[in-house]
Amino acid sequence: MADTDDLAAAASAEARRARHVVERDVQQLQGILASLGYREDLRSLDQFSSRFAEYRRLDDEILPLAAENTNVKAQRLSFGPAREAVDAFRSSMDAAARTGATKDTCRAEAVAARAQLDVLEIEVAHARHIAEAEDAAMTRMEGLMTVSAADARKALDELRTIASPQAARQLDAAAGALDRFMSVHKEIITLSRRNNDVRSLALSLGRKRTVSAECEAQLQVLEEVLAQHQFTATR
Repeated sequence: MADTDDLAAAASAEARRARHVVERDVQQLQGILASLGYREDLRSLDQFSSRFAEYRRLDDEILPLAAENTNVKAQRLSFGPAREAVDAFRSSMDAAARTGATKDTCRAEAVAARAQLDVLEIEVAHARHIAEAEDAAMTRMEGLMTVSAADARKALDELRTIASPQAARQLDAAAGALDRFMSVHKEIITLSRRNNDVRSLALSLGRKRTVSAECEAQLQVLEEVLAQHQFTATR
């Protein structure tokens, strides 16, 4: 997983170049072994080529996923614009609750605190959603976040009815910050749902690692077969 699109593209290009070098070397070695009539060696090389074909198929699936960086992009949005909107919302709600003391000031502060907690719960859930690999688990998280967002809206509306009239400007600012947060939140969920980084990492640490080990084992067999020719030639 790369931190930027440029790094991801560079890593993907480097991986493809390395793979092409292996493919070129296999073709060259195949021609040499065929010219020498080394049938056992060719069988070992064919077995390696079969495993490497599976490796190449997985690579073709993983590299485009990794290059899109959807989870990293979602994380950047959560830690950047989303957090900024949350901070603005909390600040405006605090100011609204404390502007122009009324008999309901204590209640206003409690309602503002409840709204802040609702928004904070959504922000905290972003990290778990971005790291989650299962669709069902993400759906459950989204349901809870939807409830929290609705509760924050209700609290904001309630605060308008009990806060001082002088708090209108702060309440409008809070509403704008909440709108910005929910807009970024929607984008975060969309990117997180695509889950390209998590999927590519799972493939890399799972099936691709197994196939890579099989390729290495088959190369070891091929080296041992080739070494026998060298030993015979020195006797």
